[in-house]
Amino acid sequence: MDDRCIYQDLSRFRVPKGFRGRSAVTVQLWWLVQATLFRITPDVLYGWRSFLLRLFGARIGKNVRIRASARVTYPWKLTVGDHVWVGDDCVLYNLGEIVLGSHVALAHHIYLCTGLHDYTRLDFAIGQKPVRIEDEVWICNDVFVAPGVTVKRGAIVGARSTVLHDLPEGMICHGNPAKAVRARIVAAD
Repeated sequence: MDDRCIYQDLSRFRVPKGFRGRSAVTVQLWWLVQATLFRITPDVLYGWRSFLLRLFGARIGKNVRIRASARVTYPWKLTVGDHVWVGDDCVLYNLGEIVLGSHVALAHHIYLCTGLHDYTRLDFAIGQKPVRIEDEVWICNDVFVAPGVTVKRGAIVGARSTVLHDLPEGMICHGNPAKAVRARIVAAD
């Protein structure tokens, strides 16, 4: 007999009722639309992709440029301000709310993660915490942003950083975990 401690038993895992925020049919329909009508579009069809996201409940501002290779788990849990760029292969894993302020630039391969699991429970219960990216933030390539994080207005997050905690306003931040390094200075026009 094996007397080792059991840390997790995935046969006990269940998604809580209402967790996704829409019916299983709506979720599957979105994933089908995203894999076809969203993903196979030429890059210039930003308006079409915004339309599809709005059709499924996303709140999208004006002049939003989301690349065709970006992925959104649940559009009804997404709010995007005006003049926002979402680059190639970005993942908005929004089991919880993701809010992108105005004039936000997400470079390529950004992973915004709102999902988590309770590793102290055998059933590995699923949960979520929102992610907020405030106005005028630039997140560079290959950055991971953890559940519950807010990146404050005007911050820059350097390439390949891991953001595990809130980042302050107007600072250049980088590292693993990301930390504020110096103030962001903007030259006069």
